[in-house]
Amino acid sequence: MKITFLLPPVNMSGGIRVIAIYAKWLADHGHAVTIVSTPKEASRRLHRIQDAFGLRKPLKSHLDGLTLDHRILETARPIVDADVPDADVVVATWWETAEWASRLSPSKGVKVYFVQGHEVFHSEGAQRCRATYRMPLRKIVVARWLARVMETEYGDGNVDVVHNSVDHLQFHARPRGKQTQPTVGFLYSEAAVKGVDVAIRAVETLRKQIPGLKVLSFGSARPKTELAKLGNFHFDPPQDTLRDLYARCDVWIAASRSEGFNLPAMEAMACRTPVVSTMTGWPEEALVNGVNGALVEIDDADGLAAAAKSILMLPDAQWRQVSQAAFDTVRDGSWERSAELFEAALRRAIDHDKDNLRRTARG
Repeated sequence: MKITFLLPPVNMSGGIRVIAIYAKWLADHGHAVTIVSTPKEASRRLHRIQDAFGLRKPLKSHLDGLTLDHRILETARPIVDADVPDADVVVATWWETAEWASRLSPSKGVKVYFVQGHEVFHSEGAQRCRATYRMPLRKIVVARWLARVMETEYGDGNVDVVHNSVDHLQFHARPRGKQTQPTVGFLYSEAAVKGVDVAIRAVETLRKQIPGLKVLSFGSARPKTELAKLGNFHFDPPQDTLRDLYARCDVWIAASRSEGFNLPAMEAMACRTPVVSTMTGWPEEALVNGVNGALVEIDDADGLAAAAKSILMLPDAQWRQVSQAAFDTVRDGSWERSAELFEAALRRAIDHDKDNLRRTARG
């Protein structure tokens, strides 16, 4: 297949990481893959100054070093026909790119919408975003809850579900007991939807209840929050160190207000760390209270603290059982299998389009 992905500005986000994994796998398996993305709009003025002095440094992203055909537009603008090669399928990956995909000519490929979240929390584009979910684009979603939303809110029940996975070569840990010093961890993000304020409130409650509690966090943004609240914070840690950070925790806290999937929760569990999460994304499907972690309501900082405390206070033998159950939950998944399912979904989209054309031709 000839496949084109349409991307917003690329970065180190989990969503871009998933796309990079699939694009690389598809290219490695004989497909002609092109990625077209827009530059970061906010930095255009700075770029002109940097270019004048030869100082511009490329932004880091999960596409770096993959040797894929990645074309970045010269300015921040909509992607149009002239930017996109003719192909079998063109994949929108964000609501703005879905708008652009909908206007491309048929020669650019069957139009597929890869939905990694219900992105209506962006107030400046919520209504436009909702409109893209109603477009006649074949959808691939990353979790069952998104499939339900597409059907119940937007009337599209013909959706492919392809779960994300975890790289077990990167994220793994040997069976272990509890840390000598009780330790909780969480991901830092500037986005309000990630609920870092809720996680911090939960951690502050735990600190009052568990003397000597150790707190560990990491993130790709420099914190605006007081560092003392983040505990031992690691800024933009190398990818190959993440498993050690996860494995140094007795509980991983995920406090998001909305999640398409929540890769860090899966990664933590692959490193044998139980997860306490709000009821969003993949954790809502995967977590069983008291078995491999716990689920609480969104914005419930006290609930997160109580659930985390219950795991932290387990005797070592019982904690090991919960740790093993967390690992078992994600043990059989693989990016290879997920990529195969993604490839099959693209083929179904093409076949479905051909069937529609044949029916139209028969009149």
